This record gives sequence, C-alpha cells and structure tokens, in this order.
Amino acid sequence: MTLPGRLSRPLSAAAALVAAALAATALTACAPSTSSAGAAGGDERTGRLRVWLFREVDNGPKEAVVGKSLAAFAREHRGARAEVTYIPVETRAQRIKAAFNDPRSAPDVIEYGNTDTAGYVRDGGLADVTADFAAWPEARDTDPAARRSVTVDGKVYGAPLFVGVRALYYRTDVFRELGLRPPRTQDELARTARRIHQERPELYGLVVGGSYTYGALPFLWANGGALAEKKGRKYTAAVDSEAAKRGITAYTALFGEHNCPPAKCAQMGGNATVEAFASGKAAMAIGGDFSHRAVENGKAKGRYAVVPLPGAEEGSIAPAFAGGNNIGVLKSSSHRTLAVELMRTLTGKRTQSGLFDAMGFLPTYTDVRREAARRQPYAEPFVRTLAAGAAFVPVTPAWGAIDAGQVLPSMFQEIVSGRRSVDAAASAAAKKMNSAFRAAG
Repeated sequence: MTLPGRLSRPLSAAAALVAAALAATALTACAPSTSSAGAAGGDERTGRLRVWLFREVDNGPKEAVVGKSLAAFAREHRGARAEVTYIPVETRAQRIKAAFNDPRSAPDVIEYGNTDTAGYVRDGGLADVTADFAAWPEARDTDPAARRSVTVDGKVYGAPLFVGVRALYYRTDVFRELGLRPPRTQDELARTARRIHQERPELYGLVVGGSYTYGALPFLWANGGALAEKKGRKYTAAVDSEAAKRGITAYTALFGEHNCPPAKCAQMGGNATVEAFASGKAAMAIGGDFSHRAVENGKAKGRYAVVPLPGAEEGSIAPAFAGGNNIGVLKSSSHRTLAVELMRTLTGKRTQSGLFDAMGFLPTYTDVRREAARRQPYAEPFVRTLAAGAAFVPVTPAWGAIDAGQVLPSMFQEIVSGRRSVDAAASAAAKKMNSAFRAAG
C-alpha cells in the first residue's frame, strides 16, 4: 500500500536489496494459471466467505459503509454470508503470504495495496478475474491508472477500491501578505519557496523530505523521466537517464538553507512534511487527498487552499503517483463465484461513494469521482490531477525490494547532503534497481 509514506527504515546495502528480491522470487516459483469458475479452491454457492480488510486509524466509519455493502450482498445471495476481519496494515505482508501458503485458514477476499499486486500475483495467491472484470458494466468507468494497478502482464487480479494522489497545499494568508500567486511551473514553485523563506525565515517555503519518494516522483515524471523502462517482460532502471536527472535535480534543489535545510529535511517522509504544514511551520507542502483531515485538524485550518502540483511547463500538471488499495479474490477460495460477486459489491460505485463520504477515499470511477468533487469541493484539485494523467511504479515484485531497500530515498539524501553528485547518486540507484529487477526474474 502506498498512500502516505508511512515508515522510514535504515539504508540497506545493495546486497541486502538483492537478497530481498531473491527471497521474494524463491517464495514464488510458479505463476498462477488463468482462473475460471472451476478455480483451484472450488466453487460452492452457499456458506461463509471470509474477508480481510485493512483497519484504519478511525475504523468505525469504514465498518459502517462495509456493513451496508455486506447486508446488500446477503440479500442478493441467499444462503451466503460474509464475515470481515480487519487486519493491521503494518502486518499485512506476513499475514497475507501466510494465507497464500495455508488455504485452510485463508480468506476468500482481501484488501491489498496496489503496489503489492505484482508480488502477490507472483506468489500465486490472487485469482485471475480478467473475464469477470471485463463483463462487469461498472468497471467500464474505472480510470486508467486504477485499472493498471490491478493488471499484471495483461491480466486482471482484482478491482480497485480507492485511489489517492498528491497536490500542492499552500497557506492563503502567507501568499496574500507577500503578494504571491499559486505557482504555475516547477521553476516558479522553487522561486516562490525561496521568497517565502527569505521573507519568513521561521517557515519552510515548501517543506520537502529526503524520504518522501511519492512527493519527489512528480518532479521526475514532469521532466520526462521514468523510473524504469520495460522491454518484453523485463524492466531496466531509467533513473539515470538525462530526463530523470533533470527531475531529480529539480526536487533536490529545493533542499538547502534557502528553503528546507538538509539537517532538518533530509530524513523527512511524507507524514512529517504534512505535519509541518498542518502545524503552521511551512507555507507549502505536497500532500494527498488523504492528508485533508490532518490539515483540517491543525493550525493551518481555514488558512490554506490546494492546487494541482505544477509541471515543468506553464499550464501543465505534474503527473502524480496513483496510490490506493484494491480488493482481490484468493486463488484458493472454495467460493469463487460468490467471492467475485463480493469483490464487485465491495468495490462498486455505491460502496466507493459511501467510503468517500465516510473516509475521504477518492473513488476510482471517473463519474463517481466527479460527483464526489461536486459534493466536497476540497477534492477538486485531486480529481483534476488524476484527470491530467497519473503515473505508477513498475509492476513487478522487484518494486517491493526496491522500496524496502530505500533505494530512491538514499539517492535523494546522498545528493542533498553533498555526499554524491546527481550523476553519481542516480547511477548507483540504477545499479541497485537493476540488481532487484534481475533477481525478480
């Protein structure tokens, strides 16, 4: 799951990164075959279905929406009942992989983070629901970025539940007092940040984090760069390309005494940058739609607005990482048809609309999302960002090793600390990524 960047871990060596990728490969000797109504676990049409969903910090509203969906499912499927267990996000990897290895204790339906898709497919745990997804009328309104998050090698392994993207939060009172406008390019963003910090040295102009991967990637993508290139079924790192390095330079140039000192900002992740803005310590921050409540509960309440993060050219919007969660059916389920129906119920338009109202989760359907933004105007900049075109990480189990190995944060931190040049740090990161890609097969 890749919404807010949750945890910072110590820097891993390249060898540890490769070992992590090899371990993932060893767990997944066989890719799953195409599932059908006669899946490996069977296809009973009555009985109990077990569901694992993620437990949120404030889980009550989610439980209420899910409860209504399960009641509707029970009315439509006599003799079937669904029981939900809410599991901690932090332990999801261990629990879900254990379930893949022990079908007797495994659920029928799970919620999972969208960057986990490729790894779970390689583990052989998720059922191929390509035909079911294609035959589902509501799925036609799923946005392309969300559809990519459930697709591996052209096959679909679940349905998107919600999507999350980041945009630019800014302090309207500071901008008004200094006679500033919301920046329209990334160059103007940098100039505005420097001007604010010069005039208000107690504030970060734009708070940034060396461990904030998903806040940094829009700069790489907006400058024409990519994380990796795919040829056939294999990925090759592209963070050392000239275009990618332009974006890396644009992001790391925001660190310094002129805006966000490395001593304070190099170790920051996404949560820390949002907290700095919410607490009144920054005039701008890159935050998600999922950051709205935190900002509303902070000192910035009533004194901020949000616009899409600008791109390199005036009038453009920087591509944002499309985070979010999906719902999938386990290949081992003995209730395949019912499990697919339950997946559709839990990710359908009615449920997604309810989760937006209750939790602020952005719907993955373009029509439902437009209606959500009409009801709650704060969502409009995020909807515009998605409409402009969101991006995603390489769909490969290797990404889990790259992410866990802190490859990109280490690259950013080496640059902002002065330990390495952009060229040297990007080259080292590319080598680590390529080791992970090779190990994953």
